[in-house]
Amino acid sequence: MRPTPVETVIPASSAMVASLPGAYFHDAWAIAPDDPGATALELFLKVSASTPGWVNTLMTLRNRIVAMLGLKNLGTLSGLDPAKPASAYKSGDRVGIFTLFANTPDEVLLGDKDKHLDVILSVHKTIDASGQVLATVSTVVHVHNWLGRLYMLPVTPLHRIIAPAVLQNAARALPAA
Repeated sequence: MRPTPVETVIPASSAMVASLPGAYFHDAWAIAPDDPGATALELFLKVSASTPGWVNTLMTLRNRIVAMLGLKNLGTLSGLDPAKPASAYKSGDRVGIFTLFANTPDEVLLGDKDKHLDVILSVHKTIDASGQVLATVSTVVHVHNWLGRLYMLPVTPLHRIIAPAVLQNAARALPAA
């Protein structure tokens, strides 16, 4: 049986908790990773590399639209260097569409800062009451102005579809147990 992402709360032990005050948007999705020994960054890289094509198509469309507003072209979620191992990434490096802010074996913080909003994403590993490793993917967004609020109008409902779909697609890409 393949794991299914479940909507949850940001873990109390996550560094993301400090980002919650004043957040315009936040969510969290937990899933049992196929490789419980992988670091949080390794899990992020694996999930990003298996992003569904329709999500990358939406990112390409997003990049074309926001270019007219003077916002950054972020590329696609799966736009990673497949030859670069997780151990080679350092704070400040680009990891796909995000910048690496902090990295420990149990939590990685990535994000992007722009004139309209700041977004932070975390992959946080914990062990639940039954002893199972869970990876929680959390997102926190702070908007700075009307453009950020306008940007989030379509992004908020899409994110609630995209986040679990990306996690589920990564689970489907795993060999059958």
